[in-house]
Amino acid sequence: MAHSYTPGLRVTDSATVIRERRLPLKGDVLVGLGDRVTSEQVVARCELPGNVQTLNIASRLSVDPANVGGTLRHPIGSAVKKGDVVASARSLFGLVTNTVTAPTDGVLESISSITGQLILREPPIPVEVNAFVDGAVREVIAGEGVVVETRAAFLQGIFGVGGETWGEIAIAVTGPDQDLEVAHLKSEHRGKVVVGGAYVSFAALTRARELGVAAVVVGGFDDRDLRQLLGRDLGVAITGSEELGITLVLTEGFGRIRMAERSWKLLTRHAGQAASVSGATQIRAGVMRPEILIAHDRAETRGTGGAEHGLEVGSLLRVIRQPHFGRIGNVVELPSDLQELESEAKVRVLVVEFADDHTRAVVPRANVELIAS
Repeated sequence: MAHSYTPGLRVTDSATVIRERRLPLKGDVLVGLGDRVTSEQVVARCELPGNVQTLNIASRLSVDPANVGGTLRHPIGSAVKKGDVVASARSLFGLVTNTVTAPTDGVLESISSITGQLILREPPIPVEVNAFVDGAVREVIAGEGVVVETRAAFLQGIFGVGGETWGEIAIAVTGPDQDLEVAHLKSEHRGKVVVGGAYVSFAALTRARELGVAAVVVGGFDDRDLRQLLGRDLGVAITGSEELGITLVLTEGFGRIRMAERSWKLLTRHAGQAASVSGATQIRAGVMRPEILIAHDRAETRGTGGAEHGLEVGSLLRVIRQPHFGRIGNVVELPSDLQELESEAKVRVLVVEFADDHTRAVVPRANVELIAS
């Protein structure tokens, strides 16, 4: 029988999870090796340089650029508040005093006797990195961050948008094939990770955001609604930095797709427990999947769910590239010979029968990933 190895999404009730939490530039690490940390605990902090404001003192005071230094009311390096007078000069035979005020809080950084411009540096921007998951500090990266290790139930989605968030898991529907609708969303879902079934509409997702829901986890979502949610086309498939007010994780793909049974059972089994959620997705080189982590202290492993294993007739899979992106089906044939594609490349293929309409298609094996049934 033909045989191949195909990566799949991980769905496991217990796995060792290691996450590196690093600052964008050098700063202070606030925890030590071996310390226990919680998901929202700040583990490292730094300050980004503030934005620069340029004030044309020579032009605004009608003085020669070579003389602007003498107009300053505060020495270079001084901190000033918004509205403070930073420079002044008399005109009209000393009868009129012209002034320049600070447009924002900041520090007088420098002044040029050639251009007559004053540089005002706004206050630094604080940047904090949290642990993301409950766990222990496995490694300290001096001046940059830490590596956190934990045991957790772990579920990967196929696509997500929105940043990192936290909340208790709340099951809002009765089964993995039920849509998450506006009527299912209640005020008590504020700050929760709400789990739906097969689909969430744009209207329901908007309502969840209005209620302050931390994250929504469902099987599918319409790609046209994604464009409306983001306010733009996705472009390159790298997400996670959007400021949407909510995080969305799709476990199956685009469209109305029943959530995989194993994913549904894992989430319902951990209902009421705190979860860490990230919508960050990168589909191209350096694949990154959205994830849901539910930290615990158990050491046993109930199964890897998404660990790599052999692809064979009957395997349940998901197509991860067009023209059948997101569709789920079962392998019905595994031809052993290479087949030529429209691009004239010769590759190994398989025949899949889709679950929604029982049609069949020939798909390159590199374009699918295994999922748990």
